[in-house]
Amino acid sequence: MPIHTEIKDRIAEIVFDVPPVNAFDSETWNSLPAIIRDAGQNPEVNVVLIRAAESARGFCGGVDIKEMQAHPERITLLNRGNYLTFKAVRDCEVPVVVAVHKFVIGGGIGICGASDTIIAADDAYFSLPEVDRGAMGGASHLSRMLPLHKVRAAFFTGGDIPVAEAYRLGAVEKVVPREALVEEARAFASVIAGKSRKALVIAKEALNGLEARDVDRGYRWEQGFTLEMYMHEDSQKSRDAFVETGKAAEF
Repeated sequence: MPIHTEIKDRIAEIVFDVPPVNAFDSETWNSLPAIIRDAGQNPEVNVVLIRAAESARGFCGGVDIKEMQAHPERITLLNRGNYLTFKAVRDCEVPVVVAVHKFVIGGGIGICGASDTIIAADDAYFSLPEVDRGAMGGASHLSRMLPLHKVRAAFFTGGDIPVAEAYRLGAVEKVVPREALVEEARAFASVIAGKSRKALVIAKEALNGLEARDVDRGYRWEQGFTLEMYMHEDSQKSRDAFVETGKAAEF
């Protein structure tokens, strides 16, 4: 299966394996919320660990741009899948740890930004290339990770944020060698797994309630602009350029 769950020692590992780059179509995005919710509600699970398969080229390439190029009418279905996935991560009854390597793009940012802790390989980088893909969205969750002006610079340029910079700014808990990522992430998750499930559930709810802003509502606000952008001719031009050349369109 492209996305599967393994439960061991009170850790539920949700593993992404969608070649070639873990870019999910609308159907896959809409399948994720139930997978995450079921893992968190399992009484034998104290922590959820989300990662890519060790053989994967990167953590998550975001949405399947080829699907959106061919079927732009599916944007509302995709939006719903994204929104519900990120919300499921944030609302998960127990803490969610994300282990990332190489590219963390678009929807991958949403998963990380909605999570509780990020463990990253030393080759990881974070990117919101929406401005070059004819879309919007993602800044709400990146704003849980990074300061305002860093988020805006990244969004307006579509540029990458190296893991060292993300760590310096406090978004990443730990940076480890690529070959040690899964082991280190499991070790971190095992510390959480050893706590009282009841205490973890209460703590997660309390910490979510302490946040000064509602990330889910903020993302819904962004998605309204995503739909507006998709209706503009520049949006299709951007997707066509990316699919045909792998580069941003020139305007």
